[in-house]
Amino acid sequence: MKSNLTPFKIQISDKVLNDLQTRLSLTRWPDEPENANWSYGTNLEYLKELVHFWQNQYDWRANEKHLNQYPQFKETVDGVGIHFVYIKGKGKNSKPLILTHGWPDSFYRFYKAIPMLTESKESNNPSDFSFDVIIPSIPGFGFSDKTALDDDRTAKIWNSLMTDILGYKEYFAAGGDMGANITKSLANQFPDAVKAIHLTDVGYPNGSEDWSQMSEAEQKFGQHIQQWFYTEGAFNMVQSTKPQTLAYGLNDSPVGLAAWIIEKFNSWSDSNGNIENCFTKNELLTNIMIYWVTETINSSIRTYKNVAMASYSGGLKSSEYVEVPTGVSGFPGEAPVPKEWMERKVNLKKLSYPSKGGHFAAMEVPEFWTKEITSFFFGLKVITLLN
Repeated sequence: MKSNLTPFKIQISDKVLNDLQTRLSLTRWPDEPENANWSYGTNLEYLKELVHFWQNQYDWRANEKHLNQYPQFKETVDGVGIHFVYIKGKGKNSKPLILTHGWPDSFYRFYKAIPMLTESKESNNPSDFSFDVIIPSIPGFGFSDKTALDDDRTAKIWNSLMTDILGYKEYFAAGGDMGANITKSLANQFPDAVKAIHLTDVGYPNGSEDWSQMSEAEQKFGQHIQQWFYTEGAFNMVQSTKPQTLAYGLNDSPVGLAAWIIEKFNSWSDSNGNIENCFTKNELLTNIMIYWVTETINSSIRTYKNVAMASYSGGLKSSEYVEVPTGVSGFPGEAPVPKEWMERKVNLKKLSYPSKGGHFAAMEVPEFWTKEITSFFFGLKVITLLN
């Protein structure tokens, strides 16, 4: 382990916050079709309500203090500055676990789960257990450098962070969305170090599949995903092809940035039509603020372009079958992925379907998500894989 980690503290200047307030006050609002709700994209009425809260009630300094409650560090790993949260578990039998977020969330995705993961848990084992939790910001996101990479390059950095910087020889990994792909790449590139992984999604069809060889359930799933890309996938196509064009508006307008982000939180959550069934305004805005104050929306969406180019030029380890033992939790707000499809993608050791939660489960239903993590790594004795 590196002898002295470099502490990091979030400290945003008043100049940035004052500029934000000015921009919010000068918003030029668009019109909206009658009774549009969220069917045309982010709902105008709700966004105005959120912005009013942002201007008059949201307290960044209080949330900055909340983000700073856990130890944070920033280290240069393979030439890239990586911000990460690092909390040692309180149990005598504490095992390292690296958690990877996705887009358009951030390291903040896992904050509500941290106490549940790091507290000791009594068990039948000789000693109680917990996790040493490591939550890095993906390169190009949040307080890491504005360096957009692909899944495999990020995974290499993660392994260097865990082994060279933090000194772990073996560890567990988990993630969702983009974080699921990085976690799969990590397992495929470093199977001697990564002893087991947990995912909330295993990957989706890319058009190269031979559907005649698949089960009826998989074919229905493929049709579902095709329809999903028609109705929900436009963001992916833009960000994978022409992200720079999108970046000008999102980096300049806080309301534009908020609209682009919360539309995904609404569509991809288990909200039953009301986004605040899953997230408070304060939580939504804190995640948005991490993008705004760091000006990383451009580098974050540019990651999609880098992944697409790497996929076209030779493929990624993140797209290959994972031999490392894998647990998957299929939350109801996610795509209805059948077991047969999961088994094509990973060495599936445990599959469960929680009753509640969506794409951002660790933030949306932290108790459910933490139970899934714990029951896989400890409940199935996967823990014995780590020395």
